[in-house]
Amino acid sequence: LMAKTTFIAIALFVLLGYGTLNASAQMEPSVEFDQITLTIDGKLYQMEYAHSFDQRAQGLMFRESLCDDCGMFFKFASSRYASMWMKNTNIALDVAYIDRNGVITDIKPLEPHDLTSVQATKEVLYALEMNQGWFASHNISVGDQIEINR
Repeated sequence: LMAKTTFIAIALFVLLGYGTLNASAQMEPSVEFDQITLTIDGKLYQMEYAHSFDQRAQGLMFRESLCDDCGMFFKFASSRYASMWMKNTNIALDVAYIDRNGVITDIKPLEPHDLTSVQATKEVLYALEMNQGWFASHNISVGDQIEINR
């Protein structure tokens, strides 16, 4: 009788969706992002700002879209040969790696769900992820300066 009651309780739990609610919550972590304003080619852009470990770890995962001039600006704990991958990321992106002086060192494409690490060629302190093609369509290239407005 005890085994039958336990089976019925588990079956109801799953049928009512309680089991899937918890699994879904674990798959899509909710992290709050700060905002930062960047000056790029003389224009101001408001970006989401990922500077804590948790913010950087989630990045743009699970998003279905990104507005035309929206992006995420990452600040690493220290200068490094940073790399990005696209686990759980649904949007094709470009990443600009940026050194401590605000100079773009690399602009590289990132494909949705690609687990390949795409690394900067120099030590960088920052990265900026935008929709794929955004940098090219705005004539932004390696060597250009990004100003971080605090």
